Amino acid sequence: MSAWVLPDHIADVLPSEARHIEELRRDLLDMARCYGYELVMPPLLEHLESLLSGSGEALDLQTFKLVDQLSGRMMGLRADSTPQVARIDAHLLNRAGVTRLCYCGPVLHTRPGAPHATREPLQFGAEIYGHAGLEADIEVLTLAQDCLRAARLVDPSIDLADARLVKALLSDVPVSPLRLGQLHAALAAKDKPELQSLTAELPTHVRQGLLALVGLYGDNRVLVEAEKALPPLPAVRDALQNLQLLADHLQGVNVTFDLADLRGYAYYTGARFAIYAPGASDALVRGGRYDEVGAVFGRNRPAAGFSLDLKALVAAVNPRPLQAAIRAPWRDDANLSAAITSLRSRGDIVTCVLPGHESQVDEFCCDRELIEVAGQWVVQSIY
Repeated sequence: MSAWVLPDHIADVLPSEARHIEELRRDLLDMARCYGYELVMPPLLEHLESLLSGSGEALDLQTFKLVDQLSGRMMGLRADSTPQVARIDAHLLNRAGVTRLCYCGPVLHTRPGAPHATREPLQFGAEIYGHAGLEADIEVLTLAQDCLRAARLVDPSIDLADARLVKALLSDVPVSPLRLGQLHAALAAKDKPELQSLTAELPTHVRQGLLALVGLYGDNRVLVEAEKALPPLPAVRDALQNLQLLADHLQGVNVTFDLADLRGYAYYTGARFAIYAPGASDALVRGGRYDEVGAVFGRNRPAAGFSLDLKALVAAVNPRPLQAAIRAPWRDDANLSAAITSLRSRGDIVTCVLPGHESQVDEFCCDRELIEVAGQWVVQSIY
């Protein structure tokens, strides 16, 4: 095998894509800062027991593991930054009130999360801790939308669900972990025959409610149908009302519901959302409420947030235009050097044409040039 061949689902990021990713990273972090979110930078690797505390089997399987040569302890390369941010909120900041945190950094996956996905996503996320009300859910969903606007994403659609619906239906029914996993899988796959078999011995109202969830997907009429089809349990009523309130705050965007969508069921504790775009094979953004995320760190605080992969987002939006630049000659001239330094200090991009390499730089649009006029170096338009 050639030395330059990279592992499967690992790739170099070349100039055009790298420039776009970096511009998006800055735009999204600036947008989060506008909302009052503070930037944190968790480490890429931690002791395994801290990294995977309360994360569940799915994250464990996605985590690369290695032995620390200093301590001999097992360490892991993070596959998701959210548990780390929860640890920061719980132990390092330990604030009594609301805390808003954002982050952006690489994560590593042992397997790609979707067909053709990278195993090295660049994860951006924002999370709010300490407020149990729907206001926090609305804020993170609004911030997610504004981030996608900053990325110039066209025609996104938002899908809403709530983890409390299935939990409410099964709250008084003893179900083994194995059977619970099978029920979740059947619901997620909308496999009604399998679900009928799995619920055969459950109470009638529970069975009917679970079977009804399979068909409860679509536009806003789904919530009206759900009120009729699902048992009148307080937790079910609250979940449906919250979904309606969230939908009411989403203006100018297509909103759908899928009440049987249980992706991340072991993680989310309330309303959850996924944002899609035309042509994208999977959701670009996932988020919602996950109040239990800090429990393993000793602070079971309310929490809501979202995350996205900047690499996937760049692939879903139009390329940005090249940055304008100034072309300058290369010459051992103090006045020329001073002129170039002055231009760069004010933020202009100046590319010096080295002798014998007069071609234009690929990643910049040189629409101006620095030329000498009457002993003075001045900038003139090329076009």
